Amino acid sequence: MALFKKRTTGKPGEWYYCLKHQKVEEGPECPAKNRFGPYTTREEAARAMDTAQERNLEWETDPKWHDTPRDQAP
Repeated sequence: MALFKKRTTGKPGEWYYCLKHQKVEEGPECPAKNRFGPYTTREEAARAMDTAQERNLEWETDPKWHDTPRDQAP
Protein backbone atom coordinates (compact mmCIF):
# COMPACT_ATOMS: atom_id res chain seq x y z
CA MET A 1 0.00 0.00 0.00
CA ALA A 2 1.35 3.41 -0.95
CA LEU A 3 2.04 5.91 1.80
CA PHE A 4 1.28 8.88 -0.40
CA LYS A 5 -1.50 9.19 -2.91
CA LYS A 6 -0.56 10.60 -6.26
CA ARG A 7 -2.48 13.79 -6.90
CA THR A 8 -4.65 13.71 -10.00
CA THR A 9 -3.40 16.16 -12.56
CA GLY A 10 -5.38 17.49 -15.44
CA LYS A 11 -4.64 17.05 -19.06
CA PRO A 12 -3.41 20.04 -21.01
CA GLY A 13 -6.35 21.57 -22.83
CA GLU A 14 -8.96 20.60 -20.22
CA TRP A 15 -10.42 23.67 -18.56
CA TYR A 16 -12.49 23.85 -15.38
CA TYR A 17 -14.27 26.56 -13.42
CA CYS A 18 -13.63 26.41 -9.66
CA LEU A 19 -16.74 27.38 -7.70
CA LYS A 20 -14.82 27.82 -4.45
CA HIS A 21 -12.13 30.15 -5.81
CA GLN A 22 -14.26 31.56 -8.67
CA LYS A 23 -11.51 31.13 -11.23
CA VAL A 24 -10.67 29.19 -14.36
CA GLU A 25 -8.17 26.33 -14.00
CA GLU A 26 -6.33 24.29 -16.60
CA GLY A 27 -6.67 20.73 -15.44
CA PRO A 28 -8.45 19.95 -12.18
CA GLU A 29 -6.67 21.78 -9.38
CA CYS A 30 -9.57 21.63 -6.92
CA PRO A 31 -11.79 18.67 -5.91
CA ALA A 32 -14.59 17.68 -8.29
CA LYS A 33 -17.25 18.84 -5.82
CA ASN A 34 -15.98 22.42 -6.27
CA ARG A 35 -15.76 22.65 -10.04
CA PHE A 36 -17.61 22.61 -13.34
CA GLY A 37 -16.02 21.04 -16.40
CA PRO A 38 -14.14 19.93 -18.30
CA TYR A 39 -14.52 22.51 -21.04
CA THR A 40 -12.57 22.55 -24.30
CA THR A 41 -11.54 26.21 -24.07
CA ARG A 42 -10.64 28.71 -21.38
CA GLU A 43 -13.45 30.99 -22.62
CA GLU A 44 -16.07 28.25 -22.19
CA ALA A 45 -14.87 27.63 -18.63
CA ALA A 46 -15.00 31.37 -17.89
CA ARG A 47 -18.67 31.37 -18.93
CA ALA A 48 -19.52 28.33 -16.78
CA MET A 49 -21.79 30.22 -14.37
CA ASP A 50 -23.65 31.94 -17.24
CA THR A 51 -24.06 28.60 -19.01
CA ALA A 52 -25.41 26.98 -15.83
CA GLN A 53 -27.87 29.84 -15.32
CA GLU A 54 -29.10 29.59 -18.92
CA ARG A 55 -29.58 25.82 -18.64
CA ASN A 56 -31.41 26.14 -15.33
CA LEU A 57 -33.80 28.65 -16.87
CA GLU A 58 -34.41 26.33 -19.84
CA TRP A 59 -35.16 23.40 -17.52
CA GLU A 60 -37.41 25.44 -15.25
CA THR A 61 -39.52 26.58 -18.21
CA ASP A 62 -39.57 23.22 -20.02
CA PRO A 63 -43.07 21.73 -19.70
CA LYS A 64 -41.66 18.18 -19.96
CA TRP A 65 -39.95 18.64 -16.57
CA HIS A 66 -43.05 19.69 -14.66
CA ASP A 67 -45.44 17.22 -13.09
CA THR A 68 -49.16 17.50 -13.71
CA PRO A 69 -50.77 19.56 -10.94
CA ARG A 70 -52.68 17.39 -8.44
CA ASP A 71 -56.03 19.03 -9.22
CA GLN A 72 -55.59 18.03 -12.90
CA ALA A 73 -54.31 14.49 -12.29
CA PRO A 74 -56.37 11.67 -13.89
